[in-house]
Amino acid sequence: MTDSPHEFLNPKSWTPAVGYSNGVAARGRQIFLGGLIGWDGQQQWHADDFVGQVEQTLANIVAVLAEAGARPEHLVRLTWYVTDKRAYLDNLREVGRVYRQHLGKHFPAMAMVQVVALVEDRAMVEIEATAVVPD
Repeated sequence: MTDSPHEFLNPKSWTPAVGYSNGVAARGRQIFLGGLIGWDGQQQWHADDFVGQVEQTLANIVAVLAEAGARPEHLVRLTWYVTDKRAYLDNLREVGRVYRQHLGKHFPAMAMVQVVALVEDRAMVEIEATAVVPD
């Protein structure tokens, strides 16, 4: 799939996943990121649109990974919580663009769940991340 240090899992008889992986096998130092949202490091909002918040959230993930000496290709799992799945689906092309801008063409195991609300009222998306830096 990419130049990743991890093994992506997709049974040979299955249609390949597009934009995510069905599973990832990894070995190394595990890094767990809490749910990050679309404000900056000083908890200031710069976007009230879905794509803008996704972009900031992905930038935040990259920044926290860097604190652990990790990079986007070390991600093994992302769990997205969105308040409006239609906002995601209607902006898929732009979401894909900002995703690739921050994470490249690395597609770990992912899940997305629509929720009624997030703790921060302005937040439209929250993403949890897990990374593994190889031994």
